[in-house]
Amino acid sequence: MTHDIGFVVVIMTSDTNTGVRGRALFLLIACERSGEYRPKKNDLVRTCTDSGKCGCPFKLRVKPVLGGEGCMVKLICGVHNHEMPKLLVGHPYAGRLTKDKKIVVVDMMKSMVKPRNILLTLKEHNANSYATIKQIYNAKHAYRSSIRRSNTEMQQLMILLD
Repeated sequence: MTHDIGFVVVIMTSDTNTGVRGRALFLLIACERSGEYRPKKNDLVRTCTDSGKCGCPFKLRVKPVLGGEGCMVKLICGVHNHEMPKLLVGHPYAGRLTKDKKIVVVDMMKSMVKPRNILLTLKEHNANSYATIKQIYNAKHAYRSSIRRSNTEMQQLMILLD
């Protein structure tokens, strides 16, 4: 994973429509800081002054090998035009919680464990975890709002059945 070397890659372009003649399956993978900031249509004056986009040229092209298993990776540009962060702590992509981690958070939350202890438990199980307390609170809030949403749906269903 690129987390180990200090940057995150994203799929910039892909073509999976292989049923059309002349088109082949491919992925164009780029640094997350590639491209330029695109303001919203109604945003005439740029309100977001701190965008991570800096036009980084780093790109990889991935294609499946013809008649075989695996993929061929072609380095288009291996240079970054920005400094690599020393740590990815607090990075939204690197610190996001997986489904398994979200299940652990919900189970511990049901057992009335404090969020800081939930975070410590996650970091004990995975020393390379970049999760922050904010992500624990976000997962907790998402679970509670899903419970509330399902409860209101059940109440509406009961009213309709009466």
